[in-house]
Amino acid sequence: MNILVVGSGGREHAIIWKLSKSKRVDKIYCAPGNAGISELAECVNVGATDIEGLLNFALCNSIDLTVVGMDDPLMLGIVDAFQNKGLKIFGPRQNAAMIEGSKIFSKHLMKKYNIPTAEYIVMDDVDSANDYIKECQYPIVIKADGLALGKGVLICSNYNEAQDAVNTIMIDKKFGKAGNKIVIEEFLTGPEVSVLSFCDGEHIIPMVSAQDHKRAFDNDEGLNTGGMGTFSPSKYYTEEIHNKCVETIYEPSLKAMKAEGRTFTGIMFFGLMLTENGPKLLEYNARFGDPEAQVVLPRLQTDLVDIFEYAIDGRLNEINVQWDDNAAVCVILASGGYPVKYEKGYEIKGLDLQKNKDDLVVFHAGTKKVDNKIITNGGRVLGLTAIGKDIDEARDKAYQAVDEVDFTNKHYRRDIGIK
Repeated sequence: MNILVVGSGGREHAIIWKLSKSKRVDKIYCAPGNAGISELAECVNVGATDIEGLLNFALCNSIDLTVVGMDDPLMLGIVDAFQNKGLKIFGPRQNAAMIEGSKIFSKHLMKKYNIPTAEYIVMDDVDSANDYIKECQYPIVIKADGLALGKGVLICSNYNEAQDAVNTIMIDKKFGKAGNKIVIEEFLTGPEVSVLSFCDGEHIIPMVSAQDHKRAFDNDEGLNTGGMGTFSPSKYYTEEIHNKCVETIYEPSLKAMKAEGRTFTGIMFFGLMLTENGPKLLEYNARFGDPEAQVVLPRLQTDLVDIFEYAIDGRLNEINVQWDDNAAVCVILASGGYPVKYEKGYEIKGLDLQKNKDDLVVFHAGTKKVDNKIITNGGRVLGLTAIGKDIDEARDKAYQAVDEVDFTNKHYRRDIGIK
């Protein structure tokens, strides 16, 4: 098979790494890819949001299966465009990708179908929002409605912080049109857990659990980021909680989307909060999480190509998805200053030391190759994923690699896997 993967980050590298292990795969292309991906796939100079360019490439290069890693092309209708040309593609159609594309849509869906979530209100003008937050009990959560690279969620501990958040999103337009409307939510407490699921519109197969570290600095301090590290499994996500989530969140969500005429095929990501009153749903994503994919996919034992095809064909109930019992920890190496202002173009050293380790994989995110050197090219640069018999062992291996890989202004958290 010839496979095209759309995207350029650590998540796409993890997907390609897993696909490359399938005996069914002849060649993998990635648009646009990065330096690490180029070692496993042929990177093509087509942007992830250039739907027409991607479609033409797939038609001209006999692509048998396309896998969409990023949210933006899903919201732009890449799946619809490919399917209209008879091409096989894994991901939700545009109207189903709305489950991530609009937090207002997803919150209304949860409320309508009694899926447990935080209480919320929607605001579409600054004055009304500022009047409302004067009367709130703090802390509260303020979210931009649309896609914001995982950074559009602001936790506010007092009125001044809430006012700054409203202004940042709605007046300063830090997240562009995504901030035309906001959601103001009740603040929930408890362990936060990510569960990704394979979906075929009718059937859902939850993957193993993961926990993400969103804040930029140790002890969950600093700004929200796209994710500074993650680990799998979560010690809080018990079999009892899993069964409760299947019954009250996972299956109801898939059925709700079908009932709304938005049948969902692809990866449905559930961001959960395990509260004293039971698990509640914080948000959906419509694709693999990043960096959750970097710890979940290394634990997958079943051929990923088979799973994608069974999902596309609506036959997920016919496949037995198997997982490794080992644990995985991923530590993100970022550029100093991320997620605000950072510099690019620094040479990355120490990558060769990681190549012969059976229990460690380096997933590239913001990298590119210049004159046979790999240099930094983004905020999140690398994800160092280690496998161990438990979280502690995997964590030790990951941080050993962190010490061996270096670049100017390297930034990382030292507490990944400790939650």
